[in-house]
Amino acid sequence: MTGQVALITGSSRGIGKAIAEAMAAQGARVVISSRKQDACDAVAAELNARHGDGTAIAVAASISDKAALENLVAETRAALGPVTALVCNAASNPYYGPSLDISDDAFRKILDNNILSNHWLVQLTAPDLIAAQAGSVTIISSIGGLKGSPILGAYCISKAADMQLARNYAQELGPHNIRVNCIAPGLIRTDMARALWENPETLKRSTTAACLGRIGEPHEIAGAAVFLASSAGAYTTGQTIVCDGGVTISGGA
Repeated sequence: MTGQVALITGSSRGIGKAIAEAMAAQGARVVISSRKQDACDAVAAELNARHGDGTAIAVAASISDKAALENLVAETRAALGPVTALVCNAASNPYYGPSLDISDDAFRKILDNNILSNHWLVQLTAPDLIAAQAGSVTIISSIGGLKGSPILGAYCISKAADMQLARNYAQELGPHNIRVNCIAPGLIRTDMARALWENPETLKRSTTAACLGRIGEPHEIAGAAVFLASSAGAYTTGQTIVCDGGVTISGGA
């Protein structure tokens, strides 16, 4: 990924941080972004120390704030140049439980943060990608988007929509040599999913029937992101790559 500028949301921890680390290791300059500037600064400093000054910059932004995302893209362009690889990783899930009981506010927050923000980011970066007639967009979805759930219903709806968002934009941007794909992780050991993997029953359901018999680690998603953003994935677009240890094919949760 030498010469690429990768903008990765939600990259101060978890899957997003692992993707930033992997892309930096492959030669990309990366933008670390999440809500808290100090957390972003810490990751950027770590990557600059490991890979050389100028490898990473930190720009805090809330994905729920369109003006903040506009500033994120503008700051990236000013510091590193146009984005060549957008990774929409940041998401939220403020509610666990039956869909019948979810509040309107919680439902709207999930849809806004997990779908609308990704749409905004594609709109904001598309002009530069089109001008370059090259580039990629990768949306971190979830295997939840492939099935129903009695406790993560709204989240699963949002992740299914992300897959369709990728398919739609793949068609729109394909004539400009821009690829748009999703990655659908299974249960990964992140802070966001802590309520799931720290619950013994949920953990058992997610691992007993899985082919690999365990949950995933953040770095195990990063390779797919590098593939999709690099020349190795030059002929892949409109797809959802499932990285779940074999859960969805074996009847696991």
